[in-house]
Amino acid sequence: MGGASHLSVRDARPADLDAIVDFNLRLAFETEGLRLDRSVLNQGVRVALTRPDCLRYWVVEFSRTTGPVGQAAVSREWSDWRNAWLWWFQSVYVAPEARGKGVFRALYGHIREEARQQGDVAGLRLYVERENVNAQATYQRLGMKPGGYHVYEELWAERFTPCRD
Repeated sequence: MGGASHLSVRDARPADLDAIVDFNLRLAFETEGLRLDRSVLNQGVRVALTRPDCLRYWVVEFSRTTGPVGQAAVSREWSDWRNAWLWWFQSVYVAPEARGKGVFRALYGHIREEARQQGDVAGLRLYVERENVNAQATYQRLGMKPGGYHVYEELWAERFTPCRD
């Protein structure tokens, strides 16, 4: 592979659809034991790649290889308490063969810098599985701190495309 100096972070583009879908399928299975519906996921990623206002993806490549070795997406939450946006990381995935080579560090640094350049972004957030201590350690090394919240949810499986054209 290559070292961190050979990493390139860029906005994802439609040609990355298959790689992103594959990464998300792996991510769901590795972290939660879930087998996602590929056709639903394909539709969702396709929307994101054409509507970054819904969800924006970035990918990382090693300069000597073709294709992404990692990804992260950001959704935005308006904070009335801060009168600014919070950027939420999601769909963070690094291919097993690229782990430990600075891929997420490069993604995080790139996205953080872009967020800081925006005048209306107050910070970055993400959620992580309680058992994923390796990811938690990575996030803390990058300067993130536990937010003090637990996430509660009620999901409706029949509504799988909330960000529509």
